[in-house]
Amino acid sequence: MKEFRSVVAAAVGLHARPAALFASTAKGSGNTVRLAKIVDGTPTTPVDGASVLRVMTLGVKCGDEVLVTVEGESEEETSAKLQEIVESNDH
Repeated sequence: MKEFRSVVAAAVGLHARPAALFASTAKGSGNTVRLAKIVDGTPTTPVDGASVLRVMTLGVKCGDEVLVTVEGESEEETSAKLQEIVESNDH
């Protein structure tokens, strides 16, 4: 299991295009990906990172911190890709 915390850089947060990119990357990896928003230092209940609707329901905005958990055979590679998506503002 690989876990990381990151601050969302996209101006729209994890909504629309960034959420779709995150979910499609998670789904295509074949790993189990969970995403939680950090509120007052505590993660919310994690959602399925491969579901664009679940990702969007977290209401993650620019500057919010998230916790991503990846489990599977390519968790290192998948974690790196997802972290790049979360920390990028090119969406």
